[in-house]
Amino acid sequence: MDRYTCIIIEDEPLALKRTSDFVSKIPFLNLIDTFDNAINGLFYLKSNKVDLLFLDINMDELSGIELLESSKIESQVIITTAYQEYALKGYELNVTDYLLKPFTFDRFLKAVTKAQENLANRNSDSQPDFIFVKTEYRLEKIMLNEIVYIEGMRDYRRIHTVNKKVMTLQNFSEFEKLIPSSIVCRVHKSYMVALNKIVSIERNRIKIADQLIPISETYKEVFYQFVRNRL
Repeated sequence: MDRYTCIIIEDEPLALKRTSDFVSKIPFLNLIDTFDNAINGLFYLKSNKVDLLFLDINMDELSGIELLESSKIESQVIITTAYQEYALKGYELNVTDYLLKPFTFDRFLKAVTKAQENLANRNSDSQPDFIFVKTEYRLEKIMLNEIVYIEGMRDYRRIHTVNKKVMTLQNFSEFEKLIPSSIVCRVHKSYMVALNKIVSIERNRIKIADQLIPISETYKEVFYQFVRNRL
């Protein structure tokens, strides 16, 4: 699964903690830094690139809207505010989503999933067709569209493809970095599945090929949000 960098600009300590806690529950987000004022956040963005920005609107000295108007922000932007009247202005500035405080985790998940899809689509032209996997004393070429699922077996991972099975010491974290989350998704501490190979989903189990693969609580929300977006 691709991981995307993000920062939070929020001057309310409790709101900042709440958003940070929500971010920590999302496997594809990597929180780089937080800022309690827009000026420091703006200076950071001028010299650092991030994929996603959580931005409060009502802040002293420089508001979130003023930040967006004063600088070209290439990040996906999710506005967080207690004031609904800024929604139209936010969308005029092409923000990804608008979260009205106090927002629930489910609503937060919908917003970040939308940002994830936008980022994945942005990078789709550069997505690889294959990866190389270390196995025994060689590098084995694995076509991404042939992967069915990846299974954890103690120190090893077994890659099940339509044509072969490959054993490797490479871990799931490495695969999440190598393989786009739009192709293969982590659903359990011991499993990743190819999304286009899923036959059915029932009772938190995925039928894929001739296997039933469990969906764990850790990955359940993100996986089912992916499914809901395709209903």
